[in-house]
Amino acid sequence: MKSFTLAAALLLPVAAFAQQGEPGAHFIENWDLDADGHVTLEELTVKRGDVFYTFDSDGDGVLTAEEYSSFDDARAADMEGRPAAGMRRVQEGMQLSFNDTDGDGQVSRDEFRSGATDWLALIDRDGSGDVTSADFGPRR
Repeated sequence: MKSFTLAAALLLPVAAFAQQGEPGAHFIENWDLDADGHVTLEELTVKRGDVFYTFDSDGDGVLTAEEYSSFDDARAADMEGRPAAGMRRVQEGMQLSFNDTDGDGQVSRDEFRSGATDWLALIDRDGSGDVTSADFGPRR
């Protein structure tokens, strides 16, 4: 299995504003590749490809149930002690059931990357077409 260090590099960087507990800050910090405060569909797709590679431990282009279990454990560890506000939708879009679009019990790289469109729709509460801090926390 690839080292947890690689997973940490992709999923666990912590910015100062994320440490302050602002809802969604940790997600934005990790997924906003150009650091402009907006996570676009393109950024979600690219990052999902990186995340997939991290957990595809045998490099066969498919996340098996075992590999997905490691992915679930890493996500749970990453979220420990962080604000849960708005994160239910983020977590839902990373689950096996959400990403296994053909129902075969595993997730191909194409399934995982193409799930970015539906995931964006799930997270983007304000309908802006991207994800910002406004999509987390209490509704106004």
